[in-house]
Amino acid sequence: MFEAEAVRLHRALGPLALRIDHHGSTAVPGLAAKPVIDIQISVATLRPLASYGRPLESLGYVHVPHPDDASCPFFHRPSQWPHTHHVHVVEAGGEEERRTLVFRDYLRQHHGAAREYEQLKRELMVEINPRDDAARETYAERKTAFVERILSLATAAGDGSETNIPRHERKTT
Repeated sequence: MFEAEAVRLHRALGPLALRIDHHGSTAVPGLAAKPVIDIQISVATLRPLASYGRPLESLGYVHVPHPDDASCPFFHRPSQWPHTHHVHVVEAGGEEERRTLVFRDYLRQHHGAAREYEQLKRELMVEINPRDDAARETYAERKTAFVERILSLATAAGDGSETNIPRHERKTT
């Protein structure tokens, strides 16, 4: 599903999309996940949002205004729940791009950490209704300590440098 959507995104965005990466739980083989494909699109600059927002809207994505728009504008499709795709737009070479990919890659390489993350997510899903916007914020906030710990471990292991961000998922067609 990611591959097919990456092709659609690349066609719509053209050279604006410097990278298109699969991230989130569906990007970690064997990790239980909601049926939502998380995609990170790296662009040269986040402003103006319309430069990539309009092409994303033409594909059925809806922008969700949020204070995080300054560092990571968020889009989803379809417009109503349940969503099938989430798109996070980040600045190429920026901290948000790096953190997301380092976290994903650490879970891909460390199965124990991936299982621990899966267990945390299962516990949170018992408590939180994913259809409620405020609850989704709480879900994300409750995962923060785990994410920060994994990023610290990746940095300590030397897995956090920009040179270790894989380029194999970059779409050029």
